[in-house]
Amino acid sequence: MADKTATAVASRTNVGAHMTYEDMREWIVEAEKLGELRVVKGASWEKDIGMAAEVVLHDESAPCIVFDDVPGCPPGFRMLINFFAGQRKCMTMGFPPEFNKLELTDGVHAHMKSVEPIPHKIVKDGPILENIMEGDDIDVEKFPAPMWHDKDGGRYIGTGSYNITRDPDTGWINIGTYRVMIQSKNEVGFYISPGKHGRIHRDKYEAKGEAMPALIVLGGDPMAFLMGCTEMPPNTNELDILGGYRGHAIECIEGKHTGLPFPANAEVVIEGFIEPNNKKLEGPFGEWTGYYGSDVRPEPQLTIKAIYHRNDPIILGCPPLRPPDELARYRAVTRSAALKENIQKAGVPDVTGVWAHECGTARMLLGISIKQRYPGHSMQTGHVAAMCHLGAYAGKYVIVVDDDIDVSNLEELIWAMITRSDPASSIDIIHNCWSTPLDPRIPPEEKAKGNLTNSRAIIDACRPFHWKDEFPAVNAPEPAEMKEAYEKWGHLANPVG
Repeated sequence: MADKTATAVASRTNVGAHMTYEDMREWIVEAEKLGELRVVKGASWEKDIGMAAEVVLHDESAPCIVFDDVPGCPPGFRMLINFFAGQRKCMTMGFPPEFNKLELTDGVHAHMKSVEPIPHKIVKDGPILENIMEGDDIDVEKFPAPMWHDKDGGRYIGTGSYNITRDPDTGWINIGTYRVMIQSKNEVGFYISPGKHGRIHRDKYEAKGEAMPALIVLGGDPMAFLMGCTEMPPNTNELDILGGYRGHAIECIEGKHTGLPFPANAEVVIEGFIEPNNKKLEGPFGEWTGYYGSDVRPEPQLTIKAIYHRNDPIILGCPPLRPPDELARYRAVTRSAALKENIQKAGVPDVTGVWAHECGTARMLLGISIKQRYPGHSMQTGHVAAMCHLGAYAGKYVIVVDDDIDVSNLEELIWAMITRSDPASSIDIIHNCWSTPLDPRIPPEEKAKGNLTNSRAIIDACRPFHWKDEFPAVNAPEPAEMKEAYEKWGHLANPVG
């Protein structure tokens, strides 16, 4: 039953991350070395880039694509998509390119546990200052922002971007990832879900009747983007965590108008303010659930005071599509690593594997494997996974299995569920859980009342503890034997020719 991935569990190498790039341009060089880069010229932002994304972003073996010579955009203004696939996903996070999904997740988990934040360093100059638009020169429409989905309400320039905000009370600087829609040459809007750290900051400024300073980094170190996508505890500065991850302080420029820091080697940075009463219609936008989660509605706008960009700038595009897609792939790694840490910190012993499945948007279907130690261990694990910080938001199903199951393998996970669980006795339901307005299953009348809750199913798919030794044996080789089989006969599984 266990495949090659599962047999590698015992030999995982939790080495520290070794980053081979510092910025987007060096990352592109590394991707090209792996043979995973293609350049496409002449694709339109109106339709072509979005269509190409639908082709490549669902395919984990597809290369990354750099779109150049985009009609209507200045020469050299480019966009990159599909950064997190193939061997380059491991390269992006600083691990050997041959790592499988669980090895990568465990490597990230082990490295993040040992990381000590290194405060970012303010510098006076950097490549990001090669070009500065201010006043009448501001024109965000120059950049190759696509129409990602045919029913979108406009061009979304911010999908692989991250936003930098500051708490007005404490000074805490946060990095978060929120969608950014072009409204005009000098205005963009971005939606922030309730409860997110950027939303907490924005609500505080609104309560004070003050404009919120904000930055939008549209292209930069892909690892910084991943840090912005990862749920961190409040009062955490992701720039400093990134410094710890990389092993050196991140050099930052302070924005001329906001004083907020942004990486000196970023590709494009928008700086501006969100006025409390400046709202315009935003959306709709195809979201990470694979649906249009909301219609057109008034949302706060950011008035642009400056745009900083390098020569021949590169925007990172990472639009949400129907999963599994690129967004689900990178979230599966980062969330699985963080979820494992959450579960272990809650005191649950012998968690051997965690995977937030791509088909469940890396949120709605969680697989957890354990080495059972006592009666109730499996349900304890499931409840903690469902309600800890990483599992609580927009979850749906948690499946807990024994440690002989590779939880990253969806077929193995479901096989364990259908053969080791009983529908009448193995499923717990939790009601009134934290969800999202993007959940397509919440009835419209409940959304209208502000009831953004759902339920959770926790499925105990472990061998029943009190008679697990009498459970029928699996008709598959032991992991060591399976490893030997692949070493000797794995070539037979390669395509003919």
